[in-house]
Amino acid sequence: MRLVIATCKVDYIGRLNAHLPLATRLLLIKADGSVSVHSDDRAYKPLNWMSPPCWLIEDPDVWTVQNKSGEKLIISLKEIVHDSHYELGPEPGLVKDGVESHLQQLLAEHVTTLGEGWTLVRREYPTPIGPVDLMCRDADGANVAVEIKRRGEIDGVEQLTRYLDLLNRDPLLAPVSGVFAAQQIKQQARTLAEDRGIRCVTLDYEQLRGIDPDEYRLF
Repeated sequence: MRLVIATCKVDYIGRLNAHLPLATRLLLIKADGSVSVHSDDRAYKPLNWMSPPCWLIEDPDVWTVQNKSGEKLIISLKEIVHDSHYELGPEPGLVKDGVESHLQQLLAEHVTTLGEGWTLVRREYPTPIGPVDLMCRDADGANVAVEIKRRGEIDGVEQLTRYLDLLNRDPLLAPVSGVFAAQQIKQQARTLAEDRGIRCVTLDYEQLRGIDPDEYRLF
């Protein structure tokens, strides 16, 4: 990655022409060939940019960035204040905290969050149309299928409904009730779930991780 701080003006020539008057800005040139122009007051969003595939032609006072469509980003330089290169190395990608697999693991370890006397039968309980996140037994020994989402929406309720329909056809399992568990549950999804006899549970991820020392509880 190359970071250049320069006093410059910028002209974009393409489907819509645009002009940035003379000012001091950050020019960001990435290894993928992209070039973006940033100010100090717009968070991450650039003032203008050229996405790859494109190429940069550097002259002493003018940089021209052009793509295959003939669009151009012309950067006219008055003064370069800083110019540096950094090798960032491979990018491992974003690892999200609180994804569904984490929630599933944590809830399986603390299944009594769903009720006193509950036990875990199996994670990823198989059905012909896909696995149920958790199969549990409540304090009375009845089977409960638990579907876990980060954001509880109508699609998740429909998914659990299909699982319950199949599970309740098995005389060795029936009756199987359902729990729809998520960090956030939209009101439409909650209404649909409750209409179908599915219990909704809002999960507190921080509590499940053990950060909050209070006893686990339902919300």
